[in-house]
Amino acid sequence: MPIRFEIVRIAQTAFLFITSLFVSSALAQESEASFFINNSQRHEIASETLGRSYEVFVKTPAGYNDPENENITYPVIYLNDGSYTFQVASGVTHLPMGYSHRFERAILVGISYALGEKGMPSRVRDFTPVKDERWKKYETGGAPAYLKFLEEEVFPFVERNYRANPERRILSGQSLGGSFGVWVLFERPDLFSSYILTSPTLWYKDKFVFDLEKQFAKNHDDLKAKVYLAVGELETVENGMRNAMVAQLLELEEVLRGRNYPGLDMNVEVISGALHETTFPQAFTRGAHWILGR
Repeated sequence: MPIRFEIVRIAQTAFLFITSLFVSSALAQESEASFFINNSQRHEIASETLGRSYEVFVKTPAGYNDPENENITYPVIYLNDGSYTFQVASGVTHLPMGYSHRFERAILVGISYALGEKGMPSRVRDFTPVKDERWKKYETGGAPAYLKFLEEEVFPFVERNYRANPERRILSGQSLGGSFGVWVLFERPDLFSSYILTSPTLWYKDKFVFDLEKQFAKNHDDLKAKVYLAVGELETVENGMRNAMVAQLLELEEVLRGRNYPGLDMNVEVISGALHETTFPQAFTRGAHWILGR
């Protein structure tokens, strides 16, 4: 059955974003209708690793079920913050039959927040690689366990039930999800072949990820990955951000280019006019086209 999403009318004129991502204030909403994402399915995985359950949204591309394509395997884009990012990615990658020359077809996999939890505490815990005791409101440091959940439970489920190419896993993440992806790039570079990481919170735990990169460089002479990184032009202290998101991403670019890794194919962009809240749709479109475009 296709995944159903509610279309709502916001009964206030302003939509308030809390901290860095996608979690709205308690606005009054009136449900008017619903829509379906075709070729999509909703699954629930009760994680033995985490002791929590997550929904996994999967969308197969046009032509997936056609007899002439039954032996084709597809790249898979894994999206955290799935309740938001899966919808955006579904629109970006939607191609009717006849347009395959523009965009390589891919399976989409969106991973929800933990069922029964609100989005922010779930994502802060799951996307942060080390504890930071200064974060009093939310638990931090759950990324290693969450990554184990992806590797040992989500990947096998997807690759057992869909014609997914395990050699072409693509990780996409925004904000904390983006910095989670940067951490994975250095912690387990074998898990994904490509990355679409937007507005990564590289400032987390005193720029911990830069120390991790230094340690990685000491022990590796190559980093085989195709990496798209992006940040909004307006993600600066001068424009109200607490941290210099643009400067930090450009710093990471400079560091990685200076390593001269022969297997690293990297594209870094500053998205003109984009805020933290508006970077993902534009950057994901550009990143997906860079990785899958023909």
